[in-house]
Amino acid sequence: MKEKSLNVITAIVRTLFGAVCIFSGFVKAIDPLGTAYKIEDYLNAFGGIFPNFTWIALPASIALSMFEFALGCALLFNLKRKLTSWLAFVFMLFMTVLTLYIALENPVSDCGCFGDAIVLDNWTTFYKNIVLMAMVIWLLATQRYAKTWFVNWVEWSGIAFFCLVSIVLSVVCLRHLPFIDFRPYKVGTDIEKGMEIPEGAPADEYHITFIYEKDGVQQEFTLENYPKGDSTWTFVDQKSVLVKQGYVPPIHDFSITDANFDDITYDVLDYEGYTILAVMYDLQKTNMRQAEKLNTLYQTAKEKGYMFYALTGSESTLVEEFVGKTGAEYPFCGTDPITLKTIIRANPGIVLLKDGVVVGKWNMRDVKEKKIFR
Repeated sequence: MKEKSLNVITAIVRTLFGAVCIFSGFVKAIDPLGTAYKIEDYLNAFGGIFPNFTWIALPASIALSMFEFALGCALLFNLKRKLTSWLAFVFMLFMTVLTLYIALENPVSDCGCFGDAIVLDNWTTFYKNIVLMAMVIWLLATQRYAKTWFVNWVEWSGIAFFCLVSIVLSVVCLRHLPFIDFRPYKVGTDIEKGMEIPEGAPADEYHITFIYEKDGVQQEFTLENYPKGDSTWTFVDQKSVLVKQGYVPPIHDFSITDANFDDITYDVLDYEGYTILAVMYDLQKTNMRQAEKLNTLYQTAKEKGYMFYALTGSESTLVEEFVGKTGAEYPFCGTDPITLKTIIRANPGIVLLKDGVVVGKWNMRDVKEKKIFR
């Protein structure tokens, strides 16, 4: 193959691989908490190997997004081609082995490689990594033909700049909110409609078997051949295995229970007017300085005729401790903490609903009454 053709193919491969890394690093950088939650899932799944290591999730999130983003930019601009090619190889080797294990054992539902922007199942992620690994091997095999574009100090300065850009993105979005929201609760979402299952949508399909016993011997039957009406057989157990998953609505885990454990989900969503949801998924991790501002926000909400609920996944004893510390008078309701972390990347965070539609979301440090009360 002629050197010119090799260079063209290598440039295409380098551009495609670099673009994937940039995109992957970018969507992680603008949602550092989301990536941290996914890393926590991994650490919990491998709890026997990494006990009590969840504290590293957020720093690892920022570092991972920085590495991917800077690596992609370096490849795209042909910076330190030998170093970046080998770094890409080591990274993809690790990720390919990891995703193969995840595909086989299924310890987490998805790898989170593209955050919430693109959710891939575990086998698709593994196949994607096989393709990327092949691209990296091509880059390694052809790097001797590549030409340097910049002098040494420019290359290192460029890499440092791209690292800094990623870190700044992560810090800004961590202190405020991701400026691109890929989750199902983004502004403009009608939550109740997001929970609906369309008519005719495919339902879950299960393979059901029954275990019966006769003369001390157990036997497994299906719906077609189980011993219906035969009293000589004694029913022992029933097994249901999901064969094919049906339609899953974008919002499928949203519920609110009040202090009396009554479900008030649709009371909240069907309210004709404004509702403020103060989201604190874990009261032990809530920023207390920001949480103290909720008292003033609640008083103004009452004066303006807004409904106000605090949503938390913490147990009642922690709620009582929180009320004792802050003097909170607003009502606390229970919602699954994973759902709350999906709704908003802040603790506390404010979600404003109007007629059940999300019309505003803020990190508590960014809340200004003129933004909320209309």
